[in-house]
Amino acid sequence: MKKLIYLFACILFCSSTLYAQELKVGAALRVITPDPLIPVSGGVGTPIPATEKKGDLFVRAMLMEQNGVRVAIVGIDNLGWPAVLGDQSKALIKGIPPENILIGATHTHSAPDAYGFPNEKGEVLADFDYLEWCVKQVADAVNEAMENMEPAALKIAVGEAEGKIAYNYYAPDLYDPRCGVIQAFGTTGENKDKAIATLVNYAIHPEVIGNKKGILSPDLCGPLYNRIEAKVGGMAIFMNGAQGGMVTADNRRPEGEEAGDWEECIRIGELLADQALSIVDKAPLQTAPTLFTTSKEIQLPVTSPLMKMLIDHSEMGLKISEGYRLKTRINLLNIGSAQILTIPGEALPNIGYYLKRKMNTDHPFLFGLTNDAFGYILTKEDFNSFKRYEYISKTSLGEETAEVYIEEALQLIEESPGTKL
Repeated sequence: MKKLIYLFACILFCSSTLYAQELKVGAALRVITPDPLIPVSGGVGTPIPATEKKGDLFVRAMLMEQNGVRVAIVGIDNLGWPAVLGDQSKALIKGIPPENILIGATHTHSAPDAYGFPNEKGEVLADFDYLEWCVKQVADAVNEAMENMEPAALKIAVGEAEGKIAYNYYAPDLYDPRCGVIQAFGTTGENKDKAIATLVNYAIHPEVIGNKKGILSPDLCGPLYNRIEAKVGGMAIFMNGAQGGMVTADNRRPEGEEAGDWEECIRIGELLADQALSIVDKAPLQTAPTLFTTSKEIQLPVTSPLMKMLIDHSEMGLKISEGYRLKTRINLLNIGSAQILTIPGEALPNIGYYLKRKMNTDHPFLFGLTNDAFGYILTKEDFNSFKRYEYISKTSLGEETAEVYIEEALQLIEESPGTKL
């Protein structure tokens, strides 16, 4: 049966390739910096009051359409963006099926709380008025991007980003240095040959500043946006990857200290932007890229005592069924030569490497913290196996999460057409 489904998908994909209409792309953004400033959150615990800001927080939306199929990719400057908030935005967006809207968090640790988890005193300190406003900004950005759509061609490339950008805090070399880039260019009118949007996909914790300095910030993502837009125009968007346990910004100094200021955010953000542009610069222009999208709802078991407690006392209305099983959606998207798979949390890099190896493409992209943000995702072999992994085991849903997710993701890959050149 699976082979028949795969064959049917391939026939549809090949047919769409032969008779594909032009691809259209649109982009739009909204600033979501709270005014006045409100406390920022780096995870479980009490948010820290913010007294200043370094850069603005954004919602950035990239919309694609072909043969009547529309897909939106949305990046939001926050630690994580639960599906319950994303679903509220999707209800305000007309003309795109909700399952075709991918909302991912950049994972900055210097933005307001979007989880609504209780602190150690049982207090829920998320600013729900702010979150409601952000929900509308997400919808507005997507709706504007829909209005801005125009014929486009793509450049797509995946390559190693060089320089002092990221490392694994637990084991320095165990991270994925690959950076994926999708660039859309106008093909007609005033924007002919001009960049519409540049999407950068890279695995890193944007936590140079963190949540303890009283500074609200997009962290290194802000300078990345600014650098790309200054160099090539259009709109930049950042989608994180498999950055769990603990792929973080390489802000180490020779004397053993860490740089934790805005200047270091600028250094890393601009370096990553320059590397991304260098990687995609010589990629061939794909003038007839095809678009394919599919998704499925999965259920992830919750066995962590901490996560059960947080879910029980959350005021967000998380989608949980009997037996503590959280419902979430994973997406697979082919766009030109790129294949994109979503992860509803922070997968460890070994999981990211494995999935990329199994994806049927030369240009694999993983969108972490997309559609949901369920903490760390680590294999049952790694779960509670090392003292170093105590924290990430504690803040994961449990030891079954990776196995369930990987099985479902591999099935999605198997049943979908590939994009190998």
